[in-house]
Amino acid sequence: MKYIIYILIMLPVLAFSQDKIEGIVTEATSDDKIYPLAGANVFWLDTSVGTVTDIDGKFSIPYQPSYTKLVISFVGFKTDTLTITEPKFIKHLLEATSDLDEITLTARKQATSRSYLSSQNITTVSSAELLKAACCNLSESFETNPSIDVNFSDAVTGTRQIKMLGLTSKYILITTENIPSIRGASQAYGLSFIPGTWVESIQITKGAGSVVNGFESIAGQINAELQKPTTDDKFFLNLYGASSERLELNTHFNTKVSDKWSTGIYLHGNTHQKEHDVNHDGFLDMPLYNQINVMNRWQYTNPEKGLVSFINVRYLNDSKQSGQLDFNPDTDRLTTNAWGSEIDTERFELSTKFGYVNPEVPWQSLGVQFAFSNHNQNSYFGLNTYDINHNSVYSNVIYNSIISDSRHKIKTGLGFTYDHYDENALNTTFERSERSAGAFFEYAYDDLDKLTVTAGLRFDTHNLLGEFITPRLHARYTPWEKSAFRASIGRGKRSANIFAENQNMFATSRSINILNSNGNIYGLDPEIAWNYGVSYLQGFNLFGRKADITFDFYRTDFQNQVVVDWENPQEVNFYNLEGDSFANSFQVELNYNVFENFDFRTAYKYYDVQTDYTSGRQTKPLIPKHRFFANASYETHVKEGKANPWKFDVTYNWLSEQRFASTSANPIALRLPDESPTVGTLNAQVTKVFSPKFEVYLGGENITNVRQSNPILGADDPFGSNFDTTFVYGPIFGSMYYAGLRYKIK
Repeated sequence: MKYIIYILIMLPVLAFSQDKIEGIVTEATSDDKIYPLAGANVFWLDTSVGTVTDIDGKFSIPYQPSYTKLVISFVGFKTDTLTITEPKFIKHLLEATSDLDEITLTARKQATSRSYLSSQNITTVSSAELLKAACCNLSESFETNPSIDVNFSDAVTGTRQIKMLGLTSKYILITTENIPSIRGASQAYGLSFIPGTWVESIQITKGAGSVVNGFESIAGQINAELQKPTTDDKFFLNLYGASSERLELNTHFNTKVSDKWSTGIYLHGNTHQKEHDVNHDGFLDMPLYNQINVMNRWQYTNPEKGLVSFINVRYLNDSKQSGQLDFNPDTDRLTTNAWGSEIDTERFELSTKFGYVNPEVPWQSLGVQFAFSNHNQNSYFGLNTYDINHNSVYSNVIYNSIISDSRHKIKTGLGFTYDHYDENALNTTFERSERSAGAFFEYAYDDLDKLTVTAGLRFDTHNLLGEFITPRLHARYTPWEKSAFRASIGRGKRSANIFAENQNMFATSRSINILNSNGNIYGLDPEIAWNYGVSYLQGFNLFGRKADITFDFYRTDFQNQVVVDWENPQEVNFYNLEGDSFANSFQVELNYNVFENFDFRTAYKYYDVQTDYTSGRQTKPLIPKHRFFANASYETHVKEGKANPWKFDVTYNWLSEQRFASTSANPIALRLPDESPTVGTLNAQVTKVFSPKFEVYLGGENITNVRQSNPILGADDPFGSNFDTTFVYGPIFGSMYYAGLRYKIK
């Protein structure tokens, strides 16, 4: 590889001894003026000889008589090919075009899009898509997206758990503006700590992600881009109320402090204090809770010097209470008077991002990321106490440049991560520090036509995981018009935080056992997995309207996994895998613009997730093999000069049977069947836009009122040996309706 790079670097140097062609590339604007175009690609067709225009739009490129076709291209402009017969000065005007190779799944506002050009399989979800559902926090942001599965982890805390490719969120790298944010202590509840209105867009990457963001990604990556003070509304207000008596407030204040500095205050608050017991089992169907979430965001922009920077300071206080209806935390905490649970979380975050683009050499840039967080959770579940304090430091330095010309891009840099965990679980203190330092290099090739390849490699040294290499490879090929065939392969490695990631086990009477003792993390060895995937995207016209279809297949093979074994109803056992563990995921998705302003999206998914337990190979519990998804959205025609449409959105989800972990050792009255019933839910929302400043919305979740009648095993004896809240396969509360309003000042 190093010899190839060396040759690519030396080719233009050797060419300087030959003739050369100089020129300038310009663009025309709406004011009929001509401006130089910096960063345009200029290269000889079918060669590796090329360059990029400077800040004045000028270029110089070697010439040989055998070179006859000069290609000039820039994103957002038509690519031109010039015929050259002799050395001469070239002055060329590029024509802007909006005909980009990108599809829009929700046509009018590009609410969800997938690029034909990227080597990675990335779906971008904009804020317009998030507004199609209540979307009060990030865990509720995927209701209208078939790539992410959302379900509840237990019948007590009301925590929503997401899955991708049949794997839970611990195998997904979840980042906020490409800084890892939901990991470690925040793994169980962190998705509910990011309000939906703070999110500008979400990028969902299937398969192994980039080496730039670390070594932990296995199933994929979810990145949330936050609203920017310079582009967000000066004032934004969102009020939300639900029939469950859940209330939420979101408000943003943004102002320009100077020519270069802008700042925003983002405030989120939610509360739910109504007791519900629809299934009459004596337990709350949803917890009582309060949350205050405040962020101050600063943005510095200096385009003349190529500088941009963000500084975020955030504070969160979140409290939850669940358990039996007659539980009083003041008198019943950690007693057998009544079963109850409280989870109190306090979190502080500081993050900064700095970016520099060389004004003289625009293809060279430098990025610096730094983040610190302190996460403190005090909680108990019945008689089980679980406390965790997690301090985390993350830093990353990224340098971007090109080799020869912009068809050959590179990213390289250094990263450092520090995590200190102090946990109290099972009446034992678990304390450890993790330190890792790594270097990465990523090469991207784009022939500006049919082929894109991104190859990455990183080396890390970790005090507990040792020294290791993480390779990642992504490729995209376009065999014909409006198509993209992708393939990827990558390796991931991570330390399993078994208590923080499986807190639902504390809401059971099961004994918790760690069967290994020789590893560095709870006596366990780190998890290692390979992910392989292929995807095919094809756009086409159906009855004169735009449509596209996508086929995905991904497989994850664990070389080493921390197995969470629920097969004995009296125990939860943790041990390192001996044998095989894999997850196969197949998805086909169709998007169709049926007629103007009406979009239809449907998907079918098949999962095959199996693990070799000590009792034998079994399908992972509570993962449906078959899922069906359908979403329809319609917006009434907007009359000229007015912005007052109605918006309608309907989503249907169907899940096939899900395997229950074995309950054969329980008394007959407390045994469950082998599989759950099927589940089908329907959500809908209607929005009325009165003006560009004001709109109201009304919606319903689980309108068909599907409920799991007995979600808690042994609810009549919560301190008995068979109490278990983890056999949740569907909704518990039933139908829920909500209404809200949004007001904004640009």
